[in-house]
Amino acid sequence: MSVYFRQIQPQDNSRLAEIIRSGIELLNLPTDGTAHSDPTTNNLYQLFQTNKSIYFVAIENDEVLGGCGIYPSDGLPPNYAELVRFFLTPLARKKGIGRNLMEMAMSSAKEMGYTHLYLESFPDMIDAIKLYERNGFEYLNNALGNTGHYSCNVWMLKTL
Repeated sequence: MSVYFRQIQPQDNSRLAEIIRSGIELLNLPTDGTAHSDPTTNNLYQLFQTNKSIYFVAIENDEVLGGCGIYPSDGLPPNYAELVRFFLTPLARKKGIGRNLMEMAMSSAKEMGYTHLYLESFPDMIDAIKLYERNGFEYLNNALGNTGHYSCNVWMLKTL
């Protein structure tokens, strides 16, 4: 069976929260001030019912492999959205799944009228950073908006 992609469903919440938290823990990244401690991580389906937001999930053999979303985070400039909760299980990495998820998210952001995509990350997320760079994200010197993820120390922006 091959990998397919769909929008988030309510039954995805617990598995996605597990994937996000274990991804952060695996790299020994801070748990405070990241998606790990963000209470919305437990209820992503509900979060992505917000207007002008979307979250895509990768599935293989009825197993959730991870996901990636677009969200109008507080305090961002007009027509900016954030690329959020982009995490995959370790076995799903380096197979093009993340690239596909990100392309779907970026395409949806354009369709929703966004002109820029912002993201927050960590230098230790080496493969993710390389993917962002290859897809036209450029480094910023400071955070944008009020995401609440104050521990993140890599900020990037892409013009759509």
